[in-house]
Order: sequence, then structure tokens, then C-alpha cells
Amino acid sequence: MSTLKKFAGQTLIYGLSSVIARLLSFVLTPVYVKVYQPATFGIFTSLYSAAAILNAVLALGMETTFFRYLQKHEGDKRAVLNNTFFFTLITSGVFLLGTILFANDISTFLFEEKGPERVAYIYLFAFILTLDALAVIPFALIRANERPMRYGVIKLVNIAVMVTFTLLFIVILPYIAKNNLVGADWISGWLKFQENSVPVSANTLPEIWVGYAFLANLIASVVTLILLIPELSQLQIRPNKKLMKSMLWYSLPILIANLSFIINEHLDKVFLLKLLPEGIGERDLGIYGACSKIAVFLSIAVQAFRLGAEPFFFSHAKNPNARTTYAVIMDYFIILMCVAVVGLVVNIDILKYFIEGKNLEEQALYWSGLKIVPILSLGYIFLGIYMNLSIWYKLSDQTRFGLYISGIGAMITIFLNLIYIPEYSYVASAWITLLAYFVMMVLSYLLGQKNYPIPYHIKKNICYIGAAALLSYFCFYVLNRDLIIGNVILLTFIVATIFIEKKNFINQISKNRDDS
Repeated sequence: MSTLKKFAGQTLIYGLSSVIARLLSFVLTPVYVKVYQPATFGIFTSLYSAAAILNAVLALGMETTFFRYLQKHEGDKRAVLNNTFFFTLITSGVFLLGTILFANDISTFLFEEKGPERVAYIYLFAFILTLDALAVIPFALIRANERPMRYGVIKLVNIAVMVTFTLLFIVILPYIAKNNLVGADWISGWLKFQENSVPVSANTLPEIWVGYAFLANLIASVVTLILLIPELSQLQIRPNKKLMKSMLWYSLPILIANLSFIINEHLDKVFLLKLLPEGIGERDLGIYGACSKIAVFLSIAVQAFRLGAEPFFFSHAKNPNARTTYAVIMDYFIILMCVAVVGLVVNIDILKYFIEGKNLEEQALYWSGLKIVPILSLGYIFLGIYMNLSIWYKLSDQTRFGLYISGIGAMITIFLNLIYIPEYSYVASAWITLLAYFVMMVLSYLLGQKNYPIPYHIKKNICYIGAAALLSYFCFYVLNRDLIIGNVILLTFIVATIFIEKKNFINQISKNRDDS
């Protein structure tokens, strides 16, 4: 089997599991926007943005470090496993204790409104993040052992549990209470509602407590950790000081780089709450968070690529044709992402019904943010390319460059959002995200070609990205999102791409065979 086939096969499994998991999660978006007002959905978006930043800190860059040190210490896998898990165990414990002690202060900082409900959100997320951090190394072990099916099944169970309990808490139980079905009196007695919410009419209930969505996530995280018991049972608390010191120096730049990357992705959502007038911030954040969900399919593609690429790139690094293989993988990643972007943009008038809201007024609010979807979609292409390019500093043990590049991206995100959010709100955030990813991509390419040159096909890749950007603009703005003409253009783009790439694809498949 060729190395490209092996990579594609594993990435496909990771991708399918991610697609199915995200689709199950995606079905919750129309549920949320039907149940919650944009301002309430803004609370939801704000907390998950903050959680994403904290996830990077708690992981401590140990996932990438784990793969690198497995390659460097092939005969001492057990020590690598134990030490990487030990790091995450310590950071998780410190985080959980600190969050519980200072929950009130954290709540005061994060939310416009105060109260015990907001503090309860902090407690829920403290446990969610701790459990998720403890699962990082067990999941990395599954990937290192090349067991994508087990990885996918556990991820799917996680999402299925979360979807099930979310629907139970915010749809099924309220429906029983509202319609006086069996058990309605008992359910109404303990069912929680949003503070200061009132029924719209005698036949409706107040707005359901948003904490139920977080509680469903916590239950899913507990189930996931239980499913990872076979991997957790292999772990032992046996720190090796010398190995730990070496791993820490390797991982710290990755941690800061990951943190900077997460800042690029999520800090704008925190700024929207802080820089816009009271009430407007949560509303606009809700619109931004809901519309960005439409681009979830591109996020899936980037995530699936990372899951399959990272262990593959490390394990394949000693192959004499490795750099050529990396360039070919970049080609097909860009092609698939460009096709996906055009496909998403031309069908946005179908996808928008996932965020239609519970009445015409809220529908208009949510749909007013659709203009950011093409911008974010192009940004995902740049993000995916950057992740692909980042292999050069990981393989050459120059992880400090990841810190520099992501740090520059973070500074762009912070300073430009501070300047432009007060005037342009989430539209500014979308454009700044695109710019930050573009700058990171360019810097990584230029530095990588100096330190670890890979023969990427730059002109061809620029042409594909340019074509995707122009077609997306034309279909969205000039054709005004016409579904029929847009999909004809999409089909033409796909056929032209197949015609151009057919010969190259056949040649690569015949060339890239396993040395075994």
C-alpha cells in the first residue's frame, strides 16, 4: 500500500468520525437558536470560546510532544507516555482547584450580568475542561497506535451522549411540562429557567436554563473518560526528571503557539462582549457564533487533516522521499479545501435554515451575519495550510518558531480587534481572523523554506486559492447567492479540477509505495 494511500485512509476515517460527530453536534445549532435568544446564545458562545483557550493551556503542548518523543525514543514508549500524562495531570489538578476557589471572580470578569447562575456555569466548565484534558494523552496514544476506528467510535459516543442529554434537558422535558403530559408536575418542580425570563404567553414556558447544555457536555466528558479506561490503565505516575525537562523545553513553545492560535480563533468573541455596549455585545456575539457554525464543515476538514497528518508526518520523517510526499499532501489538501469553500458558499441559502431562530425577528438577526461566512471560509484554507506548513519546525526541533509565528498572529488579532470592533462589530472580527491566518501562513512558509525546505507547488496552489476566492465572491455578491447558477459553477470547478489533476494523481499513486 502506498504511503499516500495509508495517509488518506487514516485521515478519511478521522475525517468521517469528525464529520459525523460534528453533524450530530451541528443539529443542536438550530435547536439552540430556536430555544435561546441571540443574547443567551452569546453566553454559550463566550464560554466555549474561553474554554477553547483554556484547553490549549491544560494540554500543555503535550500532544505534539508525545508524537515527537515517540519518534526520538522508539525503545522507551512507556516513559514517554507516562511523562506526557503526568504533565497534563498536574496542570489539570491545579486548574480545577484554582477555578473552584475563584469561581465568583471569574464569573464577574466574564459576564455582564452577575449572580449564582453564572457562577454555576464556571463550576460546570471547570469539570468539563479537567476531564477533557485528562483524555488528551489517551487519545494521542490511540492515534499513535494507528487505531483510527477506536478513536472515531469514542468521539462519536461523546457527541451522541451530548446530543441526547441536550435534547432531553432543553426540548423533551420542557415539552412534557408545557403540554401537561405524564410527569409534568414533577418535571416542572425542578426544571430550571433563565433568570428574569418570563413566559411569552400562558401556553409557553420561560426560557430554559442554558446551563443544561453545559451539563450535557459534562456527562459526555465523563462517559468519554470511562471509555478510555483501557488506555488510562497503561499509564503510571513515574516521572523521569531528565526526560521531563527535555519534553518541557520542546513543548513550551508549542503551548504558547497553540495558545496564540486559539487566541486568533476565539479572543475576538471575548472582545465582542467587552468592547460593545451592554446588551449589544451578547446579541452580536450570538449572531457571530451562530453564523460561524455554518462554516463548521471546513473546520471539520482542517481537524481531520491535523488528526491524520501529525502522527503520519512524524512516522514518515525518515523516509528519503518524505519532503516530496509532504508537498503532494499539501496540493490535495488545498484542492479539497477550495472545492469545499465554493460548495459551502454557493449553498449558503440552504444552510442558513440551520440558524433561522424561533420567530421572524430573531431569524432576521441571525441571518444578518451571513456575510461573514465566505470570509471565515477562506480563513480556514489559510489555517489548514499553516497547520500543514508547521511540520517543518516540529520535525527540526525548532518549535520556538511556532511561538513567534502564532505570537505575531495573536498580536494582529488583539490590536486590530481592539481598534475595529467598537465600530464594525463581528464583521471586523471575521476579516481580522482571515488576515491573522494569512500572515501566519506566509511567515511559516518563508521561514520553513529557509530551515527545512519542502518543494511545494506554490504557483499552482495560489491559482486554486485565488479561483476559490473569486468564485465565492462572484456567487455570493454578484449572483446574490443564486442556488442553480452557483451549483453549476461549482460542478464546473470540480470537473475542471479533476481534468487538470487526473494525470498527476495517477502518477503519484504509482510512485509512492511503502518501503516495506
